[in-house]
Amino acid sequence: MSVASQVLWSFIFIALGFAVGHAQVPEPEFLLAIDAPVGETRIECLSGCELMGARDLGNPNAGRMTEYVYACSGQGVMRCTARAAGWRTGN
Repeated sequence: MSVASQVLWSFIFIALGFAVGHAQVPEPEFLLAIDAPVGETRIECLSGCELMGARDLGNPNAGRMTEYVYACSGQGVMRCTARAAGWRTGN
């Protein structure tokens, strides 16, 4: 096998390893259960955490944020429930 071929395969394996590692989303470190009145509810991490709506877990395009907002409404609805997943950060 030539040196050029070895270098090419090395780059292919490194890129493949990076892609597989990057695609894995770590499990949340905590999960918040929210029960709130109808309307908009805002949850904010003031320091040291990031949030994601629990319904977005497993979605590789969903990002983490320091503020999670959800809303609900409807005829006869009095309370809303939701879940937010969270991760601790070094901040």
